[in-house]
Amino acid sequence: MPYERYEPAYIPPWKRRLQLYWRLVRGDRPIGWLLLLWPTWWGLWLAADGIPPLWPLFVFSAGVWLTRSAGCVINDYADRWLDPHVERTRGRPLATGAVSGREALAVFAALMLAAFALVLTLNRLTVYMSFVGVVLAASYPYLKRHTHLPQVYLGMAFGWGIPMGFAAVQGEVPALAWLLYVANILWSTAYDTWYAMVDREDDLRMGSKSTAILFGEMDLVAQGVLYALFLAAMALVGQRAGLGPIYWGALALAALLIAWEFMIARRRERDACFRAFLHNHWVGAVLFAGIALSLWLQPAPAI
Repeated sequence: MPYERYEPAYIPPWKRRLQLYWRLVRGDRPIGWLLLLWPTWWGLWLAADGIPPLWPLFVFSAGVWLTRSAGCVINDYADRWLDPHVERTRGRPLATGAVSGREALAVFAALMLAAFALVLTLNRLTVYMSFVGVVLAASYPYLKRHTHLPQVYLGMAFGWGIPMGFAAVQGEVPALAWLLYVANILWSTAYDTWYAMVDREDDLRMGSKSTAILFGEMDLVAQGVLYALFLAAMALVGQRAGLGPIYWGALALAALLIAWEFMIARRRERDACFRAFLHNHWVGAVLFAGIALSLWLQPAPAI
């Protein structure tokens, strides 16, 4: 029987465009959304002392996806000069020219407006705080041109849902919220440094900056310090929130998961560093489980 060649099915232009936009917002790569979701849920559960009200839970869960997607778009827009020269990013829609800069800005605006519309259903303090979140998300991608600490700023942007969550649930932002926010900045800086280690050679060649470049040969030591500070901060969170043994067990398990990251990335190979970055999803999930279960099972206060 002669070989018969099959042509791919016709894809309508509108559908092809939507596929490009889906890739632009990293809809096919949920890891970034999850890394934002876990700390946001840490904050919501602690603010509510248990399961948070359903509407704020929906607003913040949907808002995490919308703002993370918008952050990816503005990041690619800011890096359109860099991404075509980096092995990991050269296939992105903006880097290849499949999506124009004007289209990307329109997608960014649509996502941020949708997120803002959700926030408008919450209290006034939360609405005011959302403007800070917009500034953080929009300005983060430009820092890598001017400072070696964009990962720290990323942590500030990624964790802003924590104080906002407390504001939405409690109407104020107590010290516990800011402590959790600092813990998340340390964690985000650490896991995004794994990510930056993947691109270190390309970034050096193109003149981009990162903590991976700043730390140099001391990168693993610096990572150890960051993760140790993160775990210490989360221990303080547990102590101040009065969390029980389940949380402390979860924190110990998180420490073991982090130790595993150092095992797989100790030789600094690109694939291994990327695996270490992805592995932080489980750290966030375990800590959320510890917080949620501890709050659920802790005895009710005496009346």
